[in-house]
Amino acid sequence: MKIIVATLLTLSTLLGACQLIAPPPATPVPATSSAAPTATLTLPPTILPTTTPLPQPAQGGTAVDSINLTPLVRPGKLDHPLYLTHAGDDRLFVVGKRGKIYIMEDGQVLAEPFLDISDKINAHINEQGLLGLAFHPQYKENGRFFLYYTTLDNSDTILVEYRVSDNPNIADPNSEQVLLYVDQPDSVHNGGQLAFGPDGYLYFGLGDGGLLYDRTGNAQNTRNILGSILRLDVDGGQPYAIPPDNPLANDPAAQPGIWVYGLRNPWRFSFDRLTGDLFIGDVGEFGWEEINWQPAGSAGGENYGWNVWEGTDCFEAEDCPEEGFVFPAYAYNHTAGCAIIGGYAYRGAQYPELWDNYFFGDYCTGKIWRLFPDGAAGWEAAQVFQGDFLITSFGEDAAGELYVLTQHGDVWQIRP
Repeated sequence: MKIIVATLLTLSTLLGACQLIAPPPATPVPATSSAAPTATLTLPPTILPTTTPLPQPAQGGTAVDSINLTPLVRPGKLDHPLYLTHAGDDRLFVVGKRGKIYIMEDGQVLAEPFLDISDKINAHINEQGLLGLAFHPQYKENGRFFLYYTTLDNSDTILVEYRVSDNPNIADPNSEQVLLYVDQPDSVHNGGQLAFGPDGYLYFGLGDGGLLYDRTGNAQNTRNILGSILRLDVDGGQPYAIPPDNPLANDPAAQPGIWVYGLRNPWRFSFDRLTGDLFIGDVGEFGWEEINWQPAGSAGGENYGWNVWEGTDCFEAEDCPEEGFVFPAYAYNHTAGCAIIGGYAYRGAQYPELWDNYFFGDYCTGKIWRLFPDGAAGWEAAQVFQGDFLITSFGEDAAGELYVLTQHGDVWQIRP
């Protein structure tokens, strides 16, 4: 694969590693004890579609030079939104950092949150709070969805399952089931993304634990789950099972849930709903931000380099081995931004000219770029938008339309 490196001299000084979320005031409260991850082997579940079938445009997209944003929600309606997703219908679900999940329907934010678990969550420190939400592929039938958040003891993160109540717009607050506690060495680099893949498994992103330079080597140590994306079967066991074709499932010296590793902080990743390709936005240290790409059909086990490599630079060494590492599809240094926000490949029907463009952004600068296949097994990149806001996430609805969320509470729809 070709590696594209951007060095854009648009900032006057080199920015250091940027943390995603400005801390609101809160009082930490001791929480329950943590437990090591557990799993059992089982057969994989029936492969299920993650979304309803999409209408196909008359022709494929082209590499775009610019986009526009249409406002859906302006500041004041949402409290620090971090993520947007769907439950297979026309509603938009927006995750708030402090523990509320909002529903947007017919252009309006419903008065009552879908769920409010702010009493369970520590959102005091940067990169903490309610970080991820994923609806089960069969949500319409089983009402199951999954959350990832930081616990009140200010150290651990937790993966849990909830269920909807008899009211489709209200979750059952008493339905929480714990799947996995993660003992975090520090308050940052918690990851946050949850997503069901085309194979029906739950993918779960974890950062390296937050210690500067990953000096304990978590991301390169497959004996722990930090610095990786896990692949879990939430239908095959209690609290989950390990897919038998996970790359490390039969390695007694490794964590069997690991799908890929060598990541610093995969804040947002996504599957291309047409191709099944996986795009990972990995937030860098002091030098480089990167998009990693895994083609559909991969057997997993890719090592994306951290902390041996940062982007395309050898990290804290004069010479680094290249064998055994997968390098980014795209990287930019800190003259162009400070914290990458992974996005989505556009597969909507409203704007077929945007097809095949993968959009992502930078938290600090408000820039949005696109990647487009270059026809030679690589990617061509271009900046397509300059915002005056702090981007916290991108989102995708059931029809494949794409959205941009900002720290101040905006929700924008991407359009040509």
